[in-house]
Amino acid sequence: MQFADKYGPWAIIAGSAEGLGEAWSIGLAQKGINLIMVDHQENKLQLLSQSLRNDYNIETIPLLIDLSDLESAVKIMKESMKVNSRLLVYNAAYSLIKPFISITSEELRHFTEINTHTQLQLVHAFSRQLVEKDQGGGIILMSSLAGLIGMQLVAPYAATKAFTWNLAEAISHELKPHKIDVMACIAGATSTPAYIKTKPIYGTIKPLVMKSEDVVAAALKKLGKKTLFIPGFNNRFNYWILTKLLPRKMSSRLANNTIKKMYAHSTD
Repeated sequence: MQFADKYGPWAIIAGSAEGLGEAWSIGLAQKGINLIMVDHQENKLQLLSQSLRNDYNIETIPLLIDLSDLESAVKIMKESMKVNSRLLVYNAAYSLIKPFISITSEELRHFTEINTHTQLQLVHAFSRQLVEKDQGGGIILMSSLAGLIGMQLVAPYAATKAFTWNLAEAISHELKPHKIDVMACIAGATSTPAYIKTKPIYGTIKPLVMKSEDVVAAALKKLGKKTLFIPGFNNRFNYWILTKLLPRKMSSRLANNTIKKMYAHSTD
């Protein structure tokens, strides 16, 4: 079965205009999927939306929505009900590299609102829509290797990415009988504007930074085959070392020493 037949004709991408979101938009457009594109960056959203219509002859619905809005899932689902959406990609994430005690209350709210609340509400509503229509489909949630271990300087981000991973794994069992494929794409370091902006300083241990389009291409091939998928051989190898070979205490010390060296300048 062709990808568009199984998961089309429409997909929702939450966080669609930049970095991995742009890669998801292009990757799905290349497969002939029409897109409901959700983002808070108006200029980038409109430009990419128009470009995809011209380049791939698809339809797009650009939605200018801030996913920290507690009603954003309701707004997205109103548009989803107007078309036959059968695939959801939740790519949006709020991220800071900052000591935990330096994070403001407003920043903490963004972590919970964008990374957990809206994601949970949207996945719930979208799942119910597919089940009620007796349709199969797919749900892809972007997670991160940062969620493997409690990591200093990114504590709320790491915690919410662990949430995403566990959410995907849990609901995959419930939704499989309804022919809904669920996958957490657990990415490592990826060359996005957000990652580059953090200005990581590498020491002896340097992660292999993947291209956004490579992450997306690999994930799309595994949808329906893997529930928890780590793109990139090096990332899968590091995962094996940290979770299978080394004791948890040693893995935690290694990971936390690495990130401390990478972002020592962020604590100055």
